[in-house]
Amino acid sequence: MKSKLLEHLSGYITPERLELFNKIIDMRTRYLTVVLEDIYQSHNASAVLRTCDCFGIQDVHIIEDRNEFKANREIAMGSSKWLSLHKYNEDNKYIEVIKTLKADGYRIVATTPHTNDQELPNFDITKGKTALIFGSELPGISDSLMDQADEFLKIPMYGFTESFNISVSAAVILHHLTLSLRKNPNINWKLTKEEQDELKLEWIRKTIKRSELIEKRFWEENS
Repeated sequence: MKSKLLEHLSGYITPERLELFNKIIDMRTRYLTVVLEDIYQSHNASAVLRTCDCFGIQDVHIIEDRNEFKANREIAMGSSKWLSLHKYNEDNKYIEVIKTLKADGYRIVATTPHTNDQELPNFDITKGKTALIFGSELPGISDSLMDQADEFLKIPMYGFTESFNISVSAAVILHHLTLSLRKNPNINWKLTKEEQDELKLEWIRKTIKRSELIEKRFWEENS
């Protein structure tokens, strides 16, 4: 019945809008996901969300410790509306996010200089689904997450400055990895048909005014 509901609700948006949804969903991925830890500057939070949307990353996992995650609408450009945001702010948030990701088959990769790190051009994207952790602006990734990392990744640097701004780091890393992903025909990086339909249904619901009433009427007529 969900397929019929999707078909029904699709009739409430323009064909051009539906075509755009289909085009974008076909390029969405959960092979890569992003973890943001305790980001306190709204412009950084917003820029990373915008970057994730632009490169087709669907899921963003947000850890709120001392700081509430807030996006700046002007910078985010509405990107959060199309992303799946998962927030963790309970006492066991660090355990919960790692547990959730590993249960879904992700390897945990901390994006920070480390004694056992590897440089971005050498990162093996074929080893499986990857969760990229980006730390807070000043302290970086916490020890709680560093201890759970399976691998460490860094961007090659050739200047006096030791690191990029978090939003720049995310853009550089995601650009490189999503490009590598899409160039490799042996990696099944796209969403499943079921995931695509579920996501399309969610997007259409957000697009249609009073979609809950339309949906309620649909179920009443088809029960």
